[in-house]
Amino acid sequence: MKKFLVFSLMFGAMAFVVPSVEAKTGAASVAAGPQIQVQIGQNRRNRRYYRRVVTRTRITRVGRATYRETYRITYLPNGRTRTQIVSRVRVGGRRY
Repeated sequence: MKKFLVFSLMFGAMAFVVPSVEAKTGAASVAAGPQIQVQIGQNRRNRRYYRRVVTRTRITRVGRATYRETYRITYLPNGRTRTQIVSRVRVGGRRY
């Protein structure tokens, strides 16, 4: 009978102690984590979204022929530019 009473008191005490220990460890882990996040400098992820693309047209001469070139200029985040010819159409000059 004494053993039954002792075990029932132990299990009864554990029913109140175990949830409070779990709550303390959960609260401690939340309190240990950072509350705010500070970022210094540029956002290095998704850099492709910070480029600017412009389309231009110019007239160029190659020998006696005249061409209208349409080209695309891409301004990259690191300050460089990339130029790419989109189309070249002959508009004047001597045709053979």
